[in-house]
Amino acid sequence: MTYCQGDIIKINGFDNYHFVITSKNSFINALGVFHVCPLFTDFADGPLHISVTGKKGTQGTVICEQIKMIDPDVRAVNKTDSLKYQDIMNISDAIQGMFEYD
Repeated sequence: MTYCQGDIIKINGFDNYHFVITSKNSFINALGVFHVCPLFTDFADGPLHISVTGKKGTQGTVICEQIKMIDPDVRAVNKTDSLKYQDIMNISDAIQGMFEYD
């Protein structure tokens, strides 16, 4: 299966949670792994907590400071939804902002 930035996925073993793929597509294609952030319901918005709604209606808040790397060949991963480009941009900006210099 092909995964893309902005895909909303479920990871086996974390059945009650969704995750959002945050890695650039070129990174995913080159390495075959990707970064994810959890998507929680009933979580307050904030500078690193981005509220989103997937194209199929999945709703929640992306917790950008909880970024993790996943190898889909090792973990059972299923795509359930995807985000609009504006949401992908907002999430990417929040993550990038954590690593900018002072």
